[in-house]
Amino acid sequence: MTQAALSGGRERRRTARDAAPGPRILVVNAGSSSLKLRVLDASDAVVGAADLPAPRGSTDAGLIADAVAGFGEIAAVGHRIVHGGTRYSGPVWLDDAVEANLRALTDLAPLHQPKSLAALAAVSAVLPGVPAVACFDTAFHAAMPPAATTYAIPREWRVRWALRKYGFHGLSHAYASRRAAAMVGRPVEELRIVTCHLGAGASLAAIRDGRSVDTTMGFTPLDGLVMATRSGGIDPGLVLWLEEHVKMPPAELASTLEHRSGLLGLTGTADMRAILAAEAAGDEAAARGVGVYLHRLRGSIASMVAALGGLDVLVFTGGVGENAPAIRERAAGGLAYLGVEIDPVADAAVAGDAEVSAAGAAVRTLVIAAREDLEIVREVRVVLGLAPRA
Repeated sequence: MTQAALSGGRERRRTARDAAPGPRILVVNAGSSSLKLRVLDASDAVVGAADLPAPRGSTDAGLIADAVAGFGEIAAVGHRIVHGGTRYSGPVWLDDAVEANLRALTDLAPLHQPKSLAALAAVSAVLPGVPAVACFDTAFHAAMPPAATTYAIPREWRVRWALRKYGFHGLSHAYASRRAAAMVGRPVEELRIVTCHLGAGASLAAIRDGRSVDTTMGFTPLDGLVMATRSGGIDPGLVLWLEEHVKMPPAELASTLEHRSGLLGLTGTADMRAILAAEAAGDEAAARGVGVYLHRLRGSIASMVAALGGLDVLVFTGGVGENAPAIRERAAGGLAYLGVEIDPVADAAVAGDAEVSAAGAAVRTLVIAAREDLEIVREVRVVLGLAPRA
């Protein structure tokens, strides 16, 4: 990265007075296979968008420059950063010191943090003088109670290596919970909400008083639910057995659990639409895969409800959560004892944000489009002083 791209905190850390009227904020969301750029104006309208290949080197700056050229003046940039460790429990100005701290966390998220940092470098090279803010997927879960974050391992391990449940997808869970409160017409602080972010990666969050009190992902994004290619939670003894008795190298174990497990390992494809179609056609592997997926999902929702002491609102979001009514209906079908009941007609007709609860159901069930970009913009405005802190 050039010195201009690294521009120190004094250069990046401009105030809201430096921003253009009705400031446009660029949201940078680096995923495993793509880099999503979105520009939102003061009314939260998306006024620019580009989906690019995930950044891998300095040549990506040219692609980003071409995309940004048509966006107009950018007042600030919000970067989605997967891991903030224990140091960052909210959005922060990005400067050299913060960037160095984020690089030091790469070992905690080796498959995600480098992509976020590569996107940061590429965008900074294109917009070197524009203030940038880091928004963390872990931050929403940072204040979970010790009972939820503490692993039953020796204290010296926990302290020396910061071994704890971190949780991820926090930007999505935070947005979905606030949007849910608006949809049901009650303050988020009055509600017990379980948000189900079901996409290629998947996690749940138990939200009380607007704060996360438990979640399914743990020290890494590998834990919890069955995902597209990730195993989700498995017995650690199984991993130890493969390492000791099969002599499987740690790198192969990690690669297999991340990239060749989950729905892909169960059915041969990671595409939920294809799996549901195959199940309907009588494919046994697909039926088993859906069964495993739903079994883990229902059980995990129940565990989140236990952490909350009850449930007022259940939210489905993410690619599968928004677009697979069969998954929503079948998951809810095993949760009637919690007061969850879905209207199948409303569920099949979902387009955008919608309520799919059956008439008289004790729990409100909602489908909400994932909008991490809106959550990032909200956090950027807070740091810029354009919006009050929650």
